[in-house]
Amino acid sequence: MKCVENAEWQNRTTVTNFVLLGFGNVEDLNVLLFLLFLAIYLVTLSGNLLIVALVMVEHHLHTPMYFFLANLSFLESCYTSTILPRLLASFITRDKTISLWGCVLQMHFFSILGATECYLLAAMSYDRCLAICKPLHYATLMNGKICILLVLVSWLFGSLLITILTCLLSRLDFCNQCTIDHFFCDFTPIVRLSCSDTQVVEMAAFITSSIGILPTFLITVTSYAFIIITILKIPSITRRQKAFSTCSSHLTVVSIFYGSLIFVYVLPTTEKFKDLSKFFSFLYTVLTPMANPFIYSLRNKEVRSSLRKNIVFILGGFWDT
Repeated sequence: MKCVENAEWQNRTTVTNFVLLGFGNVEDLNVLLFLLFLAIYLVTLSGNLLIVALVMVEHHLHTPMYFFLANLSFLESCYTSTILPRLLASFITRDKTISLWGCVLQMHFFSILGATECYLLAAMSYDRCLAICKPLHYATLMNGKICILLVLVSWLFGSLLITILTCLLSRLDFCNQCTIDHFFCDFTPIVRLSCSDTQVVEMAAFITSSIGILPTFLITVTSYAFIIITILKIPSITRRQKAFSTCSSHLTVVSIFYGSLIFVYVLPTTEKFKDLSKFFSFLYTVLTPMANPFIYSLRNKEVRSSLRKNIVFILGGFWDT
């Protein structure tokens, strides 16, 4: 499969298309992979959108914790939708090419959602910290206006930081090389293909990461440090377990998310770790959004009871008709 190129006067070619190598030479497994990823996509969408619907219709779920959870579920539905539809199409058509601007746009929206998730997870950690460490002041400190403000700031900062990065990336030239050894357009693989000076873009990426990811990570870690210290001070084992159960689901999600990010973006990318890095990318972009609804619902009695109640209501209405 060849890239589409335009000849230029400087003995080089300008690339207008990229080839996403995906998971390698697996043409014989295209149908199986299509069915597998279609199932993952449908489960991800239905699970996350179900949580959004439950939080909207169930009055007792109108609390800060579930407000943030609904926003996270909506975000992860969008997150997966930036990657899987194009991947599914490539399995059917066997066409692995993507236009330059299509690649940049995929990277742009994927990165916005990823950066926003960092802020949103930090807000959720702060919410759990206040609920456990400052229970008497929680209702005042985490009211409806504060919750909405935290979500809006998460989207605003995530969008602003990535838009600056995308503007700088769009000024780069791409020549000769056009294959990306990945299943989606990520920032680092795109920059490596550029024949321009990437020093400014890489510096901007470092600054935006320092502003975006590092502070949110520190807020999350600090919040859970205070949570653990507070829980250990609780004399009753039953109360201690109950307090920890309110944040264990979120702690699981945070650990998987940041663990994957660190492996993919912080550790050096070498040939030895290339396939492992691709696996961790797959973990946090595809598997984690699918698993999150199960992690939150299976460990949360309120979500489970609301789900059972609505299923019984729907089935009851169905049998009555």
